[in-house]
Amino acid sequence: MLAIFLKTVPFFALIGLGYFAGRTKFFNEEATAYLTKFVFYFALSALLFNFAANLTLAEIFDGRFIIAYLWGCGIVYLIATAVGFLRGLTVAESAVEAQVATIGNVGFLGIPMFVLILGPESAGPMLMILATDLIVFSSLIVILITGSREGRITMRTLRTVGLGLVKNPMIVSITLGIAWSSTGRTLWTPVNEFLTILGAAATPGALFAIGASLAGKTAERLSIAGWLTFCKLVIHPVAVGISAIYIFPVADPFAVTVMVSAAAMPVAGNVYMLAQHYGVAPQRVSAAILVSTAVSIVTLSAVISLFTGGS
Repeated sequence: MLAIFLKTVPFFALIGLGYFAGRTKFFNEEATAYLTKFVFYFALSALLFNFAANLTLAEIFDGRFIIAYLWGCGIVYLIATAVGFLRGLTVAESAVEAQVATIGNVGFLGIPMFVLILGPESAGPMLMILATDLIVFSSLIVILITGSREGRITMRTLRTVGLGLVKNPMIVSITLGIAWSSTGRTLWTPVNEFLTILGAAATPGALFAIGASLAGKTAERLSIAGWLTFCKLVIHPVAVGISAIYIFPVADPFAVTVMVSAAAMPVAGNVYMLAQHYGVAPQRVSAAILVSTAVSIVTLSAVISLFTGGS
């Protein structure tokens, strides 16, 4: 575990540097917002396109892999939702908490980290997980929140979901990358080098932005944040692992390692953006992101070590 932990330290150190810059106001909220926008629309999009363009569709898409991942996520989603209802929460609040318990920081933290720790071959499974999270669960939370407020699911709700997917640069870049890969052509050298240079900014930029954004978050209602963190960092990888190993066995052990490790990622920042946009428990989500990110410094290394033998 120590070897894996030491490999993850630089990533969390960059997050810590961003957090320090945010807490000292050297990097204010406006600067953080613009850095996040740069990473989201440019650097990370270039990175994802480059990965997808250099992989075949068969290397990215695996039906059993997706089913196993969705089953594990679905169990956690239902557990978090049921606990929310037992606590007397509304449908919207329960949906947000279920999203917190299920969606990890795959895009900004997971892909850069896993490519370095587990190797470039982890890119294919990670792209599948990222696309599944964005298409299935980001759509589901919008449908549940708007549907509960309006009392029914309307065409306007579905249109909002569809537009959100079409406008999401991560989905667009993955789709375009796969489309280019299907042509069988290699990228023109200057284009490939341009994307490589731009994509290289994704890792430090994303990690710094995560830390700076955490500086503005508070750890209020720690009991709830602790429960949601436990769901995300413990129940989620366990459920996904059981699904991928026993219920819908995935043939490739490496793919299982990537899937379970991805499930052990801390809560994604875009859940907070959705909660804030709809005005549903943003402080609760903020606390869960802060706590889960801090705790995952240890738990993520433990999960990766468990599946890789610590090397």
